[in-house]
Amino acid sequence: MAEIAVGIVIDRLISFLGAEVKLFGRLKKEVEDIRIELDYIACFLSQTDPMVDKEDSNSGFKLWAQHVREVAFQIEDVMDEYKLYHVPLAQDQQQQGLMASLSRIAHMVRTVKRQLRAASKIRDIKTSVNEIKERSERYRFNTLQRVPGENYNKPIDPRMGLHFVDSEALVSIDSSRQELAHRLADAELKRTIVSVVGMGGVGKTTLVKKAFDDEIMVGQFDCHAWITVSQSYRVEVLLRTMMKQMYESRKQSPPVRVDTMDGVELISICRDYLYDKRSMNTAEFCKKSSLVHVHNLEPLPLEQAQELLSRTAFQYDEDKLCPEELNGLTFELVKICEGLPLAVVAIGGLLATKGKDVGQWKRLPDSLSAELDNYPISCKRLIRMCIAEGFVKGKHGMTLEEVAMTYLSESINRSLVQVSVIDSIGDVRNCQLHDLMREVVVSKSKELSFIQTCPENLSNHDRVARHISICNKSNNFPMVVGNYQTHSAIFFHIEELPKSFCFLLFTKFKLLKELDFEGVPLTYIPEELGNLFNLKYLSIRDTKVKKLLRSIGKLHKLQTLDLKRSFVSKLPVEINMLFNLQYLVAYYKDKQSINSINSRRGMKLYSNFGSLESLEKLYEVDLEAYSGGNFFRELARLKQLRKLCITKLKSENGNDLCDAIQQMIHLQSLRISSIKEEELLHLHTMSSPPVFLRCLRLRGILMKLPGWIYELRNLTKLTLE
Repeated sequence: MAEIAVGIVIDRLISFLGAEVKLFGRLKKEVEDIRIELDYIACFLSQTDPMVDKEDSNSGFKLWAQHVREVAFQIEDVMDEYKLYHVPLAQDQQQQGLMASLSRIAHMVRTVKRQLRAASKIRDIKTSVNEIKERSERYRFNTLQRVPGENYNKPIDPRMGLHFVDSEALVSIDSSRQELAHRLADAELKRTIVSVVGMGGVGKTTLVKKAFDDEIMVGQFDCHAWITVSQSYRVEVLLRTMMKQMYESRKQSPPVRVDTMDGVELISICRDYLYDKRSMNTAEFCKKSSLVHVHNLEPLPLEQAQELLSRTAFQYDEDKLCPEELNGLTFELVKICEGLPLAVVAIGGLLATKGKDVGQWKRLPDSLSAELDNYPISCKRLIRMCIAEGFVKGKHGMTLEEVAMTYLSESINRSLVQVSVIDSIGDVRNCQLHDLMREVVVSKSKELSFIQTCPENLSNHDRVARHISICNKSNNFPMVVGNYQTHSAIFFHIEELPKSFCFLLFTKFKLLKELDFEGVPLTYIPEELGNLFNLKYLSIRDTKVKKLLRSIGKLHKLQTLDLKRSFVSKLPVEINMLFNLQYLVAYYKDKQSINSINSRRGMKLYSNFGSLESLEKLYEVDLEAYSGGNFFRELARLKQLRKLCITKLKSENGNDLCDAIQQMIHLQSLRISSIKEEELLHLHTMSSPPVFLRCLRLRGILMKLPGWIYELRNLTKLTLE
């Protein structure tokens, strides 16, 4: 975690030293010195940061890494504060006259005083960074090496302990093992790979190890070996282990020099072994394409999981049955485990020491669900928030959203994240963590001061909590907050948000990057919103807000503005000043015309909205008030659009819309609806449709299908209404 924090700060320091702000005096040299020192610290942390997570790691090193992380946060905050004070004059202060001149002088004095204060903080931070360096040298944190005979620095594969899980305790292991044995026995005479997949804790390693230990099963093969490929594996070690086990499986002695052979010799002896022990074709067909079978290991059904918990928790009882008074609690516990056998066994082993005391049993589910409920979250919402926080680094030829999606896909493939909802074209819509995985994440996040989930603790929280996440269990909102360095505030299923706490957010938390009120019964956004100069993500989706004030034009860093299903329909003209805006969504459903073609009411934009050239999603734009071609000329300037929704299109504007869409070469999703049920959609004049278009939805009357639709090679979903 310290390495990540330092890496983000280094990237921001490079930007800070560029043209983003003007540094006066020796301040630029001070910041450059900090950046260079952090570069060295980051290199060291890349080697040692994993050690902080180990229970037996040096407590002094943990404290040092924590200090590094907190100083990195301080650097980030001071940079933001410096830029906050480095703001241009307001428009009314740029006018002529005595009062305007006095206002300009006062502004300059305030700015210089604040910048000097920020500069003093930067120098203090430089001192802190130097102290970190000296402390690491004093206590030799920068020379940590593996000492012979000590294994604290040796990575331990967490799967190793699973070899000792008794398969008799796993209710469904037999059927899965039989299915796996059948798959291996029926393998064709060519290289065959059987992959056992499933989320962490479902019992993959246990299943494969029990199959491997089955003498009848492995007896079908001339040789066999059990190889554990850890995150820090070495090919030579794997080959050496494999050769030893293959010789031992045939009750033969391995080559004398196997422990000292290099990689080339090991490969050679392995090849010779395969040629010698089977036919001449053995090594040859290993080079050819292989059959790949995927054995998907699913979590246990609730009934089997409950039976497993009973057998484990009451393993010392003769009948191993759960008493009736504990049935409800066992059901609640297996729901939390979501059918993961190893999680059920772990909890059952803990409960086996508690006897049949209902009070002690009840404490466990209460402690496991004491924090935030495990709500599924929209993948798009998660991705845009990660981008706003700076967790996603750009790659050539890809948008940040596309890069972030690759991160999420990898987490899903590694079973760290679960898929909750998939849409009609196979894209993942919602995801969540398994309850037990989430407990680990929340616990670690709190330890690192990364997240605060209880608002009542904010008033006495003396360490920097970078993120506030508050759910419906929260009710004691503070009037005063200990520090205001928080970067994000996210609300889940809040029934009531006190105005006093809302006022604190907008007036005191000036370093906020993300503000998410989705689903909160909020009725207004105050003028102080414009003070959040650092804000990149703002969502008032599913709120009761009806109007955005002009101060939103001050949020020059804003990337996401989500007004979906709020009551905002007309945006202030100042929206056109948000040049970094990438995601703009605003519509709500009109309950009086729910079955109409225009049951959804979109947003109305002002002229010159084409200045928003960074927009990637624009959803939905109401064209009822537009008649001339100027709107479509502005629309054609939005060449980065990936998703576009147009409502209330008039027949006479169809050609202009087609001309504009042809300029959007990155467009992937397009939705168009006519102004009335009986209105024709004239969309036949598009000669060069966007080649990446995947989803197309047309609502209205078509005399015939536009010819350009047949050219859409990437189209996966076509909806005509």
